[in-house]
Amino acid sequence: MTTADTPSAPFTELVNLASRLLGAGVVATNEDTFADAENLLVAKPAEFRPHTFGHKGQIMDGWESKRRRGVSADQPHPTDQDHDWAIVRLGAGGVVRGLVVDTAHFTGNYPESASVEAASVPGHPSPEEVADAEWITLVPRTPLQGDTAHEFAVEDANRYTHIRLNIFPDGGVARLRVHGEVLPDPRELDGLTFDLAAQEYGGVAEAASDRYFSSPHNLNAPGRASVMGEGWETRRRRDKANDWVQIALAGGGEALAAEVDTTHFVANAPGWADLVGFDASTGADPADGEWFEILPRTRLQPDTRHRFRLDAGRPVTHVRINVHPDGGLARLRLTGRLTEAGRAALALRWFNAVPAAEAAAALTEAGLTADEAAALTAARPLADQAAAAGAVAALRPADGPDGEHSSRRRSAVWRLLGA
Repeated sequence: MTTADTPSAPFTELVNLASRLLGAGVVATNEDTFADAENLLVAKPAEFRPHTFGHKGQIMDGWESKRRRGVSADQPHPTDQDHDWAIVRLGAGGVVRGLVVDTAHFTGNYPESASVEAASVPGHPSPEEVADAEWITLVPRTPLQGDTAHEFAVEDANRYTHIRLNIFPDGGVARLRVHGEVLPDPRELDGLTFDLAAQEYGGVAEAASDRYFSSPHNLNAPGRASVMGEGWETRRRRDKANDWVQIALAGGGEALAAEVDTTHFVANAPGWADLVGFDASTGADPADGEWFEILPRTRLQPDTRHRFRLDAGRPVTHVRINVHPDGGLARLRLTGRLTEAGRAALALRWFNAVPAAEAAAALTEAGLTADEAAALTAARPLADQAAAAGAVAALRPADGPDGEHSSRRRSAVWRLLGA
């Protein structure tokens, strides 16, 4: 199956922000007597083994709360608003594009309905601090069916760090998936070298020649592949072409080293591979522009982690690994650092996506006054660096002859946004 002709992949093709591999976790729930809420994040599909009973009944592979009851003999049923909930800390903050609420194997005990909310809480908050955050509805209360994977597209461009699943009035959900785009806080990457291609920093395998046996998204997944199936493998080619995967990097950067890993690919590793790059920071389109060589065609060995030092030079926003003629790779790593322009572009995306209070707090921390931070936050979205500079110039009060305000403001905004 090729992705070359499918520019708009379904949201389930995007990274699962609620993956434990990224660091996601269930931080709080009001009730999970029958089955632990942590099961919501298990990577493998839910299983069901009939007639396997524990001390609390049939063992279910999911989150299941106890049956709700009313307040008295005259009112034995729960109210319409009674519900159970579980809060999930996303493994990486990002923009949510869609959710899957899966009631697999819950047939007589699934919730009547569910809703999903999101919040952005920076740092390392406690469960109490997360619960007190401002929550935004991503999926309104919606009826559910038993043994069904419910897919909900989300139209919200904001960045979130936590998700709350509400089930009415009680019952069981097997799995929760939160698909979207990782959007890191640029301040956490300042001065660092890191894997520019990694999912956890926002790298996305956005196109591939072939995904017959496994997904190209495995190439930049967290951690090492434990089996061959956790890598990317193509079908056997019967022509004279080659296979490839194209990755959009976390931001425009300078590539310093590459790791091409064929671990577990013993009889089906590619014979050779090369890396080419593209710089889209000027607005050029990778589909039409000219790519340049990063790593020449190089022989590969089976079941081996190949490490290559790269010549630092042209900035790169996209890379494409070409394998010759076909085969499989476990991982691709691209160690590097953001360029000044790449960091600025990432910072502007982040600034436009975080809640207003969080954006204003970041600006005051950088050196703006509270009033200035509020005014600049209100000017969002800022389309580009020129728009950011214009918004800073429009701040009041106007500067005096000594230029004190302008100098301080420029320094503060440069520190945060690179503008």
